[in-house]
Amino acid sequence: MSEPFNACRYLLDRRIDHGDGARLALTGPSGEFTYAELHDRVCRTATGLRAIGLRPEQRVMLFMADSPDFVTVFLAALRVGAIPVPVSTMLHAGDLAELLRDARAAFLAVSSSYAAVADKAVPDAPELRGLLAGADVTFTGDLPVHRLRELAAADSDTDVYATTADSPGFWLYTSGTTGSPKAAMHRHGAVAEVCETYATRVLGIRAGDRCLSAAKAFFAYGLGNSLLFPLAVGATTVLEPEPSRPELLAARAREFGATLFFAGPTFFANMLRADLPGDSLTGVRLAASAGEPLPAALQHRWSERFGVDIIDGIGMTETLHIFLSNAPGAIRPGTTGRPVPGYELRVLDEEDRETPAGTPGTLHVRGRSVATGYWSRYDDSRQVFRGEWLRTGDTYVRDEDGYFTCLGRTGDMLKAGGIWVSPAEVEARLLEHPAVAQAAVVAATDTDGLEKPVAYVVRSPGQDVTAGELIAYCRTGLPSFKRPRHVLFTEALPTTATGKIRRVELRARAADDVTASREQHEET
Repeated sequence: MSEPFNACRYLLDRRIDHGDGARLALTGPSGEFTYAELHDRVCRTATGLRAIGLRPEQRVMLFMADSPDFVTVFLAALRVGAIPVPVSTMLHAGDLAELLRDARAAFLAVSSSYAAVADKAVPDAPELRGLLAGADVTFTGDLPVHRLRELAAADSDTDVYATTADSPGFWLYTSGTTGSPKAAMHRHGAVAEVCETYATRVLGIRAGDRCLSAAKAFFAYGLGNSLLFPLAVGATTVLEPEPSRPELLAARAREFGATLFFAGPTFFANMLRADLPGDSLTGVRLAASAGEPLPAALQHRWSERFGVDIIDGIGMTETLHIFLSNAPGAIRPGTTGRPVPGYELRVLDEEDRETPAGTPGTLHVRGRSVATGYWSRYDDSRQVFRGEWLRTGDTYVRDEDGYFTCLGRTGDMLKAGGIWVSPAEVEARLLEHPAVAQAAVVAATDTDGLEKPVAYVVRSPGQDVTAGELIAYCRTGLPSFKRPRHVLFTEALPTTATGKIRRVELRARAADDVTASREQHEET
């Protein structure tokens, strides 16, 4: 049996034991907390959660903005042996209800900004026992609402549930390779693994750092950036509850003295488009990128503008954080770098044989932060978790120097803004429009070298609809990152002999078709 280990104790109690109680743990527009104040708040909230009936291994879903409340609920749930499950705040009510049912969540923690969506979802989650919310949040149903301030006013009890490194810790939902939501189940011990590999040995994070992340904490990437990494070393996290925008985060970086900045390629490109002054990130010593490959040209332009190096890497929800990365002083633009210490990588061909340098194949990773599997998804787990190895689904090639370069997706899934998008989901929305007979969604590379969803559409006979109308139609039924950036009309979709859409052909021509469509509109 593993030695006793609790991720909350690792992140908080160690700081108190090391004499860091007076250090600033959290800052931002929602307020400041020292480590001593945060520790006290978490311990009291843990007592409150026990009092309302939360039991070990029950799920607490977090539908919350990045805030001290998010940090408190996440850590308090870990402390009592329950399983916090952060989910995207971009979900519609139907999607949230689906995840509540799938996780069989006992409690749902909600920020005021997302209460209206949660209120619509709750009636379709029959196993939900209660809601956790601030004093200003109201709900229309009959479920009990437990106020976070009242929970945090409970007696302070420093007891920690007797978990081990291998005990169930927390879940993070990923769309995976089939488009259906799946919960990657992480151990308590995975927290220490990512903090002591990528955070310390690549980022070189230290107690004097202040971390600011464009990726929100419901992402695995953002959870590490904004919660796990800074707390593990006694650093400070800058929490921004509002949606990330270039101007806003540049202002927060200056206001709160950020030294480490985390984002994805799309956000870096948007920062350039926002025409921010070159001194916007004064004080930032290093930027990190993940979520999708960072084009070399974009990396050069961004670093020249802001005077900060970007280290590009790849992580997955299933690995909790980055396992392959460039490193300060060893950056090779256009590549994803070399294995993070503590991880092993191999590239396999279709026969599961390891490929030599220069030969593409599917990337596999081995490391102790890899999830134990998907919740209630046996077949999917067998496809992805293969013994000690995880099949990433990305096609990579390794050079003689040990640097890895991403060549694309092994399957049909695409990433937009660093978030997995299921083409089938976007196509389903388009096909709900009466003027659409067929639809196929693929990725096209934009002028920054980033992937964006592009929809090929065959109109229904006798129907007329514009690209703008279809994009607007998707706006009402899909989160922003899933909406197609371009709609291209065609007389017929290319198909195989068995009638399947030839997505490879569409992907190959999409960028040129988008360019031609733009030029045609400019001429008219």
